[in-house]
Amino acid sequence: QVQLVESGGGLVQAGGSLKLSCAASGRTVSRYAMGWFRQAPGKEREFVASLNGYVDSVKGRFTISRDNAKNTVYLQMNNLRPEDTGVYYCAEGPIVDPSTPPERVVFWGQGTQVSVSS
Repeated sequence: QVQLVESGGGLVQAGGSLKLSCAASGRTVSRYAMGWFRQAPGKEREFVASLNGYVDSVKGRFTISRDNAKNTVYLQMNNLRPEDTGVYYCAEGPIVDPSTPPERVVFWGQGTQVSVSS
Protein backbone atom coordinates (compact mmCIF):
# COMPACT_ATOMS: atom_id res chain seq x y z
CA GLN A 1 0.00 0.00 0.00
CA VAL A 2 1.33 3.41 -0.96
CA GLN A 3 1.67 5.96 1.79
CA LEU A 4 3.08 9.48 1.51
CA VAL A 5 3.77 11.29 4.78
CA GLU A 6 4.67 14.98 4.78
CA SER A 7 6.41 16.87 7.56
CA GLY A 8 8.23 20.13 8.09
CA GLY A 9 5.45 22.69 7.86
CA GLY A 10 5.09 25.51 10.35
CA LEU A 11 4.73 29.23 10.92
CA VAL A 12 7.46 31.55 9.70
CA GLN A 13 7.85 35.25 9.02
CA ALA A 14 8.11 36.57 5.48
CA GLY A 15 11.63 36.03 4.18
CA GLY A 16 12.10 32.89 6.24
CA SER A 17 12.70 29.32 5.15
CA LEU A 18 11.17 25.90 5.65
CA LYS A 19 12.06 22.46 4.35
CA LEU A 20 9.25 20.01 3.72
CA SER A 21 9.79 16.27 3.58
CA CYS A 22 7.69 13.55 1.99
CA ALA A 23 8.54 10.03 3.11
CA ALA A 24 7.18 7.37 0.81
CA SER A 25 6.35 3.78 1.65
CA GLY A 26 5.11 1.21 -0.80
CA ARG A 27 6.84 3.17 -3.53
CA THR A 28 10.40 3.71 -4.69
CA VAL A 29 10.57 7.45 -5.27
CA SER A 30 13.23 7.14 -7.94
CA ARG A 31 10.86 5.14 -10.14
CA TYR A 32 7.76 7.35 -9.96
CA ALA A 33 6.86 10.93 -10.79
CA MET A 34 6.47 12.90 -7.59
CA GLY A 35 5.98 16.52 -6.69
CA TRP A 36 4.32 19.09 -4.47
CA PHE A 37 0.97 20.85 -4.68
CA ARG A 38 -0.52 23.43 -2.34
CA GLN A 39 -3.96 24.71 -1.47
CA ALA A 40 -4.54 28.15 -0.03
CA PRO A 41 -7.75 28.94 1.89
CA GLY A 42 -10.63 29.40 -0.50
CA LYS A 43 -8.53 28.48 -3.53
CA GLU A 44 -8.08 25.41 -5.67
CA ARG A 45 -5.19 23.05 -5.20
CA GLU A 46 -2.30 24.01 -7.49
CA PHE A 47 0.95 22.50 -8.68
CA VAL A 48 4.08 23.88 -7.00
CA ALA A 49 7.11 21.81 -7.94
CA SER A 50 8.41 18.57 -9.34
CA LEU A 51 11.67 17.43 -10.88
CA ASN A 52 10.08 18.51 -14.18
CA GLY A 53 9.61 22.15 -13.20
CA TYR A 54 8.15 24.78 -10.91
CA VAL A 55 5.20 27.11 -10.92
CA ASP A 56 6.39 30.58 -11.92
CA SER A 57 5.64 32.15 -8.54
CA VAL A 58 8.21 29.97 -6.73
CA LYS A 59 11.00 29.83 -9.31
CA GLY A 60 14.30 30.88 -7.78
CA ARG A 61 12.95 30.44 -4.23
CA PHE A 62 11.91 26.78 -3.96
CA THR A 63 14.01 23.72 -4.73
CA ILE A 64 12.79 20.14 -4.97
CA SER A 65 15.16 17.25 -4.34
CA ARG A 66 15.07 13.54 -3.81
CA ASP A 67 17.03 11.18 -1.56
CA ASN A 68 16.70 7.73 -3.07
CA ALA A 69 18.38 6.04 -0.11
CA LYS A 70 15.78 7.49 2.27
CA ASN A 71 12.94 7.17 -0.25
CA THR A 72 12.10 10.79 0.50
CA VAL A 73 11.32 13.88 -1.55
CA TYR A 74 12.06 17.35 -0.17
CA LEU A 75 10.94 20.88 -0.89
CA GLN A 76 13.31 23.59 0.29
CA MET A 77 11.41 26.87 0.48
CA ASN A 78 13.40 30.10 0.86
CA ASN A 79 12.37 33.74 0.94
CA LEU A 80 8.83 32.76 1.84
CA ARG A 81 5.99 35.19 1.19
CA PRO A 82 2.55 35.47 2.80
CA GLU A 83 1.02 34.28 -0.48
CA ASP A 84 2.88 30.97 -0.04
CA THR A 85 0.56 30.18 2.88
CA GLY A 86 -1.44 26.99 2.46
CA VAL A 87 -1.52 23.26 2.95
CA TYR A 88 1.26 21.57 1.02
CA TYR A 89 0.67 18.09 -0.34
CA CYS A 90 3.07 15.50 -1.63
CA ALA A 91 1.78 13.93 -4.83
CA GLU A 92 2.52 10.97 -7.04
CA GLY A 93 1.14 10.15 -10.45
CA PRO A 94 2.01 8.97 -13.94
CA ILE A 95 3.24 12.48 -14.77
CA VAL A 96 3.77 15.32 -12.29
CA ASP A 97 4.80 18.57 -13.96
CA PRO A 98 3.58 22.17 -14.20
CA SER A 99 0.71 21.13 -16.49
CA THR A 100 -0.57 18.33 -14.23
CA PRO A 101 -4.03 19.04 -12.81
CA PRO A 102 -4.84 17.70 -9.33
CA GLU A 103 -7.27 15.12 -10.77
CA ARG A 104 -4.38 13.39 -12.53
CA VAL A 105 -2.58 12.73 -9.24
CA VAL A 106 -2.97 9.14 -8.06
CA PHE A 107 -1.67 9.33 -4.50
CA TRP A 108 -1.70 12.21 -2.03
CA GLY A 109 -0.13 12.74 1.33
CA GLN A 110 -2.17 14.09 4.22
CA GLY A 111 -0.75 17.60 3.83
CA THR A 112 1.32 19.88 6.02
CA GLN A 113 0.38 23.46 6.91
CA VAL A 114 2.70 26.30 5.92
CA SER A 115 1.85 29.73 7.29
CA VAL A 116 3.85 32.84 6.41
CA SER A 117 3.23 36.02 8.36
CA SER A 118 3.94 39.48 6.97
